[in-house]
Amino acid sequence: MEVTVNPSYIVLFIGILALIAKGFYVLREYERAVIFRFGRLAGGIIGGHGPGVIVILPFIDKLVRVSLRTVTMDVPPQDVITKDNVSVKVNAVIYFRVVDAQKAIVDVEDYYYATSMIAQTTLRSVLGQSQLDDLLSKRDEINADLQRIIDQATEPWGIKVTAVEVKNVDLPHEMQRAIARQAEAERERRSKVIHAEGEYQASQRLADAANVLSQNPAAIQLRYLETMMSIAGDKNSTILFPLPIDILSAFMKTSDNPQTKER
Repeated sequence: MEVTVNPSYIVLFIGILALIAKGFYVLREYERAVIFRFGRLAGGIIGGHGPGVIVILPFIDKLVRVSLRTVTMDVPPQDVITKDNVSVKVNAVIYFRVVDAQKAIVDVEDYYYATSMIAQTTLRSVLGQSQLDDLLSKRDEINADLQRIIDQATEPWGIKVTAVEVKNVDLPHEMQRAIARQAEAERERRSKVIHAEGEYQASQRLADAANVLSQNPAAIQLRYLETMMSIAGDKNSTILFPLPIDILSAFMKTSDNPQTKER
């Protein structure tokens, strides 16, 4: 006895299986789903559905996947005029992630594009209020201000900005040369100050040594002999023997004595 199966039933069975399979979604650990049923949010779960297996009604529900991983986004170079009227070109990188999937889908059309735009405008605004020296030396403070301002702007969208880093600051060639000359002048100034400080300390030590030697004439003679010995060690040197005044004074006193002349 042969059993015949109508091909239309097979097609219908396969269609039912495909329809059921279309209603199953598997979300990874870092994914959340926002489900719309007839255009309205379904489920009422704050932050989105998932992870795991999500079942929806085909052709009735619409599922939107949202990743919760941190996104690294480059902010395009921006032309900025600093507070001291210096034109520079600055680019940055921003790190953010979605903390509320429903807000990221419902409250803003494209959260990635919106975050990029708010980052660019904030970069120009904050750096335009800073001096060039602060932009080059106080990078951590500027990064903290950028992160705080952008995070406040994106919080209603369910976006958390974790960090903002200014990458490159391109200066005009004239300004680069001026900064190089300023740095060279600063190094020269420090060198002169250090040299003058060394001369001052050396003069103080010489004055102290002179005071000590002046209190004991024998010390002066010993210092004189030590100097002569050090000079005599060099065979190629021409040695001059200065005669101390103390030695001559004894002969001068003898020659001036009348009793000595009579003898």
